[in-house]
Amino acid sequence: MRKKTLFAALMLIALTACKNNPQTAEVIDLPRAETPDSVASAMDTFFQEAANDSMDIHSVMIVKDGNVIYSKWQSEGVDTIPHVLHSVSKTFTATAVGLAIADGKMKLTDKVIDYFPDKLPAEVSDNLKAMTVRDLLTMSCGHDEEPSFRGAPDQDWATVFLAQPVKHEPGTFYLYNSLGTYMLSAIVQKVTGEKVVDYLNTRLFEPLHIDKPQWDESPQGINCGGWGLYLKTEDLAKMGQLLLQKGEWNGKQLIPADWVAEMSKKQVESINPGTRMEDATAKGMTKETSDWMQGYGYQMWRCRPGCFRADGARGQYIIVVPDKNTVIAITSNVEDLQGELNLVWKHILPAL
Repeated sequence: MRKKTLFAALMLIALTACKNNPQTAEVIDLPRAETPDSVASAMDTFFQEAANDSMDIHSVMIVKDGNVIYSKWQSEGVDTIPHVLHSVSKTFTATAVGLAIADGKMKLTDKVIDYFPDKLPAEVSDNLKAMTVRDLLTMSCGHDEEPSFRGAPDQDWATVFLAQPVKHEPGTFYLYNSLGTYMLSAIVQKVTGEKVVDYLNTRLFEPLHIDKPQWDESPQGINCGGWGLYLKTEDLAKMGQLLLQKGEWNGKQLIPADWVAEMSKKQVESINPGTRMEDATAKGMTKETSDWMQGYGYQMWRCRPGCFRADGARGQYIIVVPDKNTVIAITSNVEDLQGELNLVWKHILPAL
């Protein structure tokens, strides 16, 4: 076994200081443990193969049995600087939805149009009328093409979303839809009176000892929901640990356990973002080789080894592995997202 890191030693000093001085702030990081030789060796190989494949990995943190057993920052990764998360943001928005539902402020079956009566198109189709909060969560809104405000960024984003034709019956057709997550953020803000980042601050970030993060907004002053959140690697690991513990943290149920179960299980069939189901075969995508074809939950993905993940562009991940009681947090800037996950399955999981 390798000796404990200098960081762990400093943690012990800080803990001792807290006992001797009640005014000292409590240690807020996850507890550390020794890095097993098998993990250290596997991670050396992981980073070497990633470099050989021109993958720019910024950080990796592994938490097993509640303890950080490995962490590394390199390239543009810095332990104290929040990292762009891209679509990992979606998982936090879904968490806010679950809390608002638990608070009795909204329901899965609520119709989307009921929240935006002043932003509807001149003609409201039957499919648009039928779209629910659950359809937004599962990326099965019924759009045949993903709505986008790009090209007209100053437009009202909810108006743009609602104006997109809903070709398919909601709940029957999966299409990756980031603006749909924005609509969830807008709904949470309507029913709680707070932006998602503020609503989550007292309910999630503060209990996890995560500094209130930056979250980009639309011109209408609504958190983007599907993107735009920035957190540190350890913050991601804490969120993963919370999900692994079914929403419980230090004896308190921060997220309802049944909501964590619904978020993380397969709700609908899925395909890579930007790809249509009917194109999978032509592009050589199969369930045996793609981690984007294992099913989608509520703004989370299932994985081939039977675990689940929050997933962001350029390789941002919170991977929760219940059968190994492990969380893996990764930040990076890579193009081959499947290749990055393949390295996790090839090297990290066996070492655990």
